[in-house]
Amino acid sequence: MDQTLQQLGELLLRAVPTVIMLALLYALYTAIVHKPLKRVLDERHSKTEGAVEESKADIAAAEARTAEYEQQLRQARATVFRAQEAKRQAAMQTRTNAVNEARSRAQGQVQAAKANIEKDRAAAEQGLQGEAAALAQEIVRRVLQPAGAGR
Repeated sequence: MDQTLQQLGELLLRAVPTVIMLALLYALYTAIVHKPLKRVLDERHSKTEGAVEESKADIAAAEARTAEYEQQLRQARATVFRAQEAKRQAAMQTRTNAVNEARSRAQGQVQAAKANIEKDRAAAEQGLQGEAAALAQEIVRRVLQPAGAGR
């Protein structure tokens, strides 16, 4: 058993340089490769995440601008519609005014024609009354005239 312990002790003594080399290799790996690689990966991740966040912010801003443009477009369409409606109302009012004016002129002409007709009727009535009186006198004169005198 002594011999086994002695061999084990020698084995451990020969393993010390390997353990030291392994510890040194681990320290060098950590200092030279692992830490810079981790730093680069962290930086890359932060840049990627930053780009994703930035793109999300850009998308949100674009959506906001799109909504604003759509609102402005709706307002512009409403303004155009109101202007068209106002023009249509003005045209309808102009048409109504023209129709009313034509109607009043026509009524005036009808009234003037009625007045002229009434004047003509009154003149014709007076003329007929005058003729009727003249004819009555002529009839009376001829009836009262002696039979052989005037023929």
